[in-house]
Amino acid sequence: MNNIPKALSNAEKLARLRLIRTENVGPVTFKQLISRYTSAAQAIEMLPELSKRGGRKKPLLAASLDQINKELEEIEKLGAQMIILGDETYPVPLAATEDAPPVMMAFGHVHLLNQNCFAIVGARNASAIGLKIATSFSEKLGEAGHVIASGMARGIDAAAHRGAIHSGTVAVLAGGADVIYPRENSDLYHQIKESGLLLSEMPFGTQPQARHFPRRNRIISGLSLGVLVVEATHRSGTLITARLASEQGREVFAIPGSPLDPRAKGPNSLIKNGAQLTETVDDILDVLSLMKGRSISEPESDLFDFQMPYSQNDSNLEKNLERARKAIKEKLSHTAIAIDELIRLTELESSLVQTVILELELAGEITRHAGNRVSFC
Repeated sequence: MNNIPKALSNAEKLARLRLIRTENVGPVTFKQLISRYTSAAQAIEMLPELSKRGGRKKPLLAASLDQINKELEEIEKLGAQMIILGDETYPVPLAATEDAPPVMMAFGHVHLLNQNCFAIVGARNASAIGLKIATSFSEKLGEAGHVIASGMARGIDAAAHRGAIHSGTVAVLAGGADVIYPRENSDLYHQIKESGLLLSEMPFGTQPQARHFPRRNRIISGLSLGVLVVEATHRSGTLITARLASEQGREVFAIPGSPLDPRAKGPNSLIKNGAQLTETVDDILDVLSLMKGRSISEPESDLFDFQMPYSQNDSNLEKNLERARKAIKEKLSHTAIAIDELIRLTELESSLVQTVILELELAGEITRHAGNRVSFC
């Protein structure tokens, strides 16, 4: 493959950490900035101008070097590792997702990220049989050479991790990688730190909040070839992981259950909508074996493939961008709209719309939502 990532320089790693720690810069914007300006250092230089074009009165400045140096000191003090998008150590399946986390902090064995990962997730308030199934499937998939990924929540997640302690497991955390949550999983946390991998995109010390869990879930599914849902109520957050897995092109598996058990409503609904009905580990291994010829990989195009609207020297560029800003703002509201729909409604070139969206986001005027949608803040 022509686009195999190379090792980033230490200076670029520092600049990328600084860029993602900057106000209004999220994973998608990060990718677009790196694509447009080649390096994080150059992108940082352009932040004040880009945010000004988007309507920000006070120039947007990157996170301070003092802040970043403190974070780097904390990484060294805790013995953690930093995994950065675009570097050779970054897991390929996750890098291929639209909103891959630009920076992750890790404790443990980072090499597990470059093995075949499979996710097992489910209800926190799990039944005894559900816990037994999660542990058994995890053990057998581990024996078959798969690293088990999950979110270290109590219930099914914790059972999945325990079943794979000796074969390899990755716990993706909603808070900082140094924050044990829930506290009842303290022993499990230390076991995984010793023999597996703890992973988080959040800065150290971050306490998990409700909005962090969907972000964690897209990492779990993004790392994995497939996701098994053992138990989940109809409105469970587990179903977010399943939906994200489907959107990322991963296989979704589900254990069927009794219609009288609310925890079976989630898996049963997934099966109705096309998930693989799963009764034995072989049901999973058979599907995964068929996927070997189409293993998840980086797109043929560059990882950072943001398109410029026109040449930087084009005298009509600013006039076209100003026209685009006006048209896009007229169509935006506080209700999220797909960027593809904005392109259709405004009849503007995709590259123009993407550029204006980038400027507006850096200015703090708009918010990105799942499904490539945006709205006014």
